Amino acid sequence: MKHSLSIVAFILITFAVQGLNHFVINAEHYANVEFARPEPVMALGFLTMIVQGSILTLALGYIAPMGARIKDAMIVSLSFGLFLGFYIAVTEPAKYAAPSVPGWIFTEGLASTIQFTLFGYVLGLIHRRFTKVPA
Repeated sequence: MKHSLSIVAFILITFAVQGLNHFVINAEHYANVEFARPEPVMALGFLTMIVQGSILTLALGYIAPMGARIKDAMIVSLSFGLFLGFYIAVTEPAKYAAPSVPGWIFTEGLASTIQFTLFGYVLGLIHRRFTKVPA
């Protein structure tokens, strides 16, 4: 149950943060990205979120098999977030013609930081709910 809830939480948090980032707050930034699709393939996005959420919740279960604290979940989420976010924020504008490299790094870096910080906290709450480990 905790893994299913964690995956759903990852989808909701990712969709909220990245959706707001891409389609509301920084819509103009993304409209200027020439290599972006006019309409994203949402099914691939959801598949990615399911796989990523699964990896994160299972990693936390592996790292803290007797029960996870919020601190453990934050470490897992921020570690994976740094790994993924750094690639998206720094490598992509090195390979593609981003309209503004500093703008890209800032926008993607901030969104990834918010996404994985929020998810780490929620992941910890979910895992803690199903164990008797103190906060």
